[in-house]
Formats: sequence, structure tokens, C-alpha cells
Amino acid sequence: MSETPGSPGTPGSPNNNGKPVMGWFLFLVTIAAVFGLGLLFASIMERRDEARVRPPMTQIDKFETDNSKWAENWPREYASFREMDDDTTKTKYGGSGERDYLAETPENVILFAGYGFSKDYLQARGHTYAVKDITETGRNNGKLPATCWSCKSPDVPRMMSEFGKKKVDNPDTATLQELALAGAGEFYSHSWNDFKDDITHPIGCLDCHDPDTMRLRISRPALIEAFERQGKDVNKVSHQEMRTLVCAQCHVEYYFKGKGKYLTFPWDGGMSPEAMEEYYNDADFKDWTHAISKTPMIKMQHPDYEVYSTSVHAFRGVSCADCHMPYRSEGGAKYSDHHLQSPLLNIANSCAVCHRWSEDETRGRVNAIQDKNAEGRSRAERAITLAHFDIAACMQIGATDDQLASIRALVRTAQMNWDYVAANNGMGFHNPQECLRILAKAVEKAQEARVEAVRLLATYGYTKQVAYPDFSSKEKAQALNSAFIAGEGPDLLGGFKVSKAALN
Repeated sequence: MSETPGSPGTPGSPNNNGKPVMGWFLFLVTIAAVFGLGLLFASIMERRDEARVRPPMTQIDKFETDNSKWAENWPREYASFREMDDDTTKTKYGGSGERDYLAETPENVILFAGYGFSKDYLQARGHTYAVKDITETGRNNGKLPATCWSCKSPDVPRMMSEFGKKKVDNPDTATLQELALAGAGEFYSHSWNDFKDDITHPIGCLDCHDPDTMRLRISRPALIEAFERQGKDVNKVSHQEMRTLVCAQCHVEYYFKGKGKYLTFPWDGGMSPEAMEEYYNDADFKDWTHAISKTPMIKMQHPDYEVYSTSVHAFRGVSCADCHMPYRSEGGAKYSDHHLQSPLLNIANSCAVCHRWSEDETRGRVNAIQDKNAEGRSRAERAITLAHFDIAACMQIGATDDQLASIRALVRTAQMNWDYVAANNGMGFHNPQECLRILAKAVEKAQEARVEAVRLLATYGYTKQVAYPDFSSKEKAQALNSAFIAGEGPDLLGGFKVSKAALN
């Protein structure tokens, strides 16, 4: 039987097999494409909106250092900032909780013998404690230069600007950065006590933000000047780079240059410990003379930026803020978390943005990396500590400064490299491979010093092991330091007397 044209199944039928299916398919593909384009457009607009700088609702003075005054315009950021008041958080190697480095590692007492860090060396708390902690630290003898205030408060660039107003043509139109640059030298030349009543607000908003636009900006002269000496303009970097550089204003190695104690970053030849050591040697600089070995020493501060700058995170364009100030969302609002802390205390918002592991696995991987660096640090601490006593033994046997010069140079190098890692936050995590390389060098140089010391002792007829004193606790180590400072250090030669033949 023939089919009637137009009936179901015939070629001319609207229900022809295949065509309706194809139509629905195209319809669904179109809907999906439109939806995808909509999501892409929304994402682009969201990112553009995030990058847009909004003027404040309430005008903030360009020198406003009271962080609470900024809260009216940015309540969420300020509320998260105040979370740093909690000084009980801990990770395996960090956090803001109480941690006495001298009690944990008595070798530190010996390593810093004759220097303030042998008296008091506590883990830094959150930024909200910056002024309080420097005021109350046992290292503060009241005779510190004003330079020690440099990174502790937004009152610092404000005070610098007061001196700078006398040195610029138009102080009313000059920026805080320009005024701070002009007045920095005069600020540094004062004593710490000169400003103790003027510097009261802890690290905060003005340190990193322009109150008119909220753009990130550099308020500290030392970073600007360090970049200038390298032929770079710090004000022409990208916003993402600035999210690291505002941290690099303070989380760096620095020293006080000349009689004016001018804050300076030793980056002219590079940021590696080798480049910095060459810089310091050329300048014939020392932070102090070691009380036990009489070695001219360098105290590294906290070269977090230098270590980070050669890391895989830096290579991938990850900024300090990405990990330590990750985004938060509240309802429809998205903002940077101003509770600066270890990413291990906020893995979901920090690490998990890029690393798709569970929190336990992430924490385990980080701890495994830090454990290895901690072991390397411990080996270096032990070797350098014993090297200081080896030199002291050589001094007790009668060795001259000329005979000890090369040994002291090795110990200086060893400890500077160790401290480049030890003074870093993160127990080596900011660049694990580089930190282990540097610690290996520290151990190597310390052991070279010890071998040279043994050879020198042998020329005087002493072939036994040095009688190392007990420094197994903070208290015992500090008592040893006091004894050496008083010229009453213990006998490291076990009563050995040099023969006339050896002296000749």
C-alpha cells in the first residue's frame, strides 16, 4: 500500500525522522553557547569591577594613621584586620602564638652572643601588636635609633613627612611618598625615644593605601631608593606586583647605614646571600662583634621578599597577598582578607584556590617541606655554635687575630647564610630548594672553620676535642654569654698548658 504524501514518515512530513532532532539539538547548543557567553561576560565584568578603584564615602586625610577612622568606608577590611588581635593561633612552625625561640633552640643564644637577640627573641605577633612589641621587647635598651621604628607604624611616614615639608617646594600638594622621601634622613638621625609619644598606631591602612583612591602605594623610602639604584621605578609596576611590594617595604633584609643610621636595603649587587655578603664586606660593615669568638657578625633581618623572589610562586606571578590576604566573600561582597596570617590557618581560601588537594594533604605536604628545612637549620645551628667555641679555644691557647682571620671569615659567612633562612618566616617554605642550598653552604663553611681551628690548635700541641660547655637550655646559654662578656669564660682546653716548644 502506497503512503499518502504528507502523512507521518513521508519525506515531506514535518515530523520527518532526523530533522526535528537536529532542530532541538541546535536549539540546545544555542542556549548553552548563550549561557556560556553570559558567564564569560559576567566574569569579565566582575574582574573589571574588582579592579575598579572606588572613591571613599567619607574623606580620609592623606596622613590619617588611626586605622579605626578608615573603618567607616571599609568595615569588612577593618573587621578582618582586627582579627589579628588574636595572638593564640599556631601552626607547627608559625602562627601568632607565644613562641620563645631562645628556649626552643638554645643555640640561638650562643649564635647571637653579645647582641640583643641573645636576650629576647620571640615570635612576632600580628601587625596590630607592632608598636607594643617593639616597645616591650627585651632588646630595647632605650638607646635605639629612630630607624628602628621604620616598619612598625603608619605614624612613621607621617613623621617623615613633617620633616619633608620643610624641604619641598609645595608641601600642600606633595604626596606622602614625596614628603617621606624628603624627610627620611632627618627622622632616622633622631633617637627612638624622641618619637615614642608620637608613634602609637600599629601597622595599618596608610602604610599600603592612598586614602583618596585606595590604590596600593609604597610609603617607605628604603624600597623606593633600592629600586632606583637598580634603575627601576617602583611606582610603574603592575597592580599584581604591588600586592607583593607593599609587603617588601618591611619583610626584607636591611641595615642602618652610616652615622645617620639611614635605612638601606643591601640589594645593589643582588638579593642572594652571596651578593649581600659581598656588599657588606665591601662596606666593611658589621652589626656587632660576637662575644665568644670576637667575630664581626651580620644579623639578617627577615628577607622574606628576597627568598620569595626566586621561588616558583614568584615565577607563576603569585603575590604575597594571594596567599596571606586571600579573597573573602560575604553575601554579594568580595574583598581581601586583612587578617594576615599563615595560609595553613586558611587553606580553603589560600592554598586550595590553586592546589586541589584536601586540607589534610596540603598541610601534610607543607609540614614535610618545613620539616626538612628545620632539620637543615638545626644542623647548621649546631655546627656554627661549635665553631664559635672552637675559635674561643684558639684564643685561649694564644692564637693571634691574624691567625684567626680566615676562620672568623668562614664563621661570619656560615652564620649569615644560616640566618638568611632562619630569620625568614615560613621555615623555608617560601623557596624550599634555595633555602636548603643556603643551609648546606652554612654547614659547609662552619665545618671548614672548625677544621681550620683544629689545625691551628694542633700547631700549639693541642690534639684533643675542645671541652665544649653545656648550653642545653636558654638559661645555661645566657649564663655562658655573660661569663664570656665578663672575660670569665670557661676553660675550653681542659687545663692544657702550651709548651715552650709550641710557642716557639
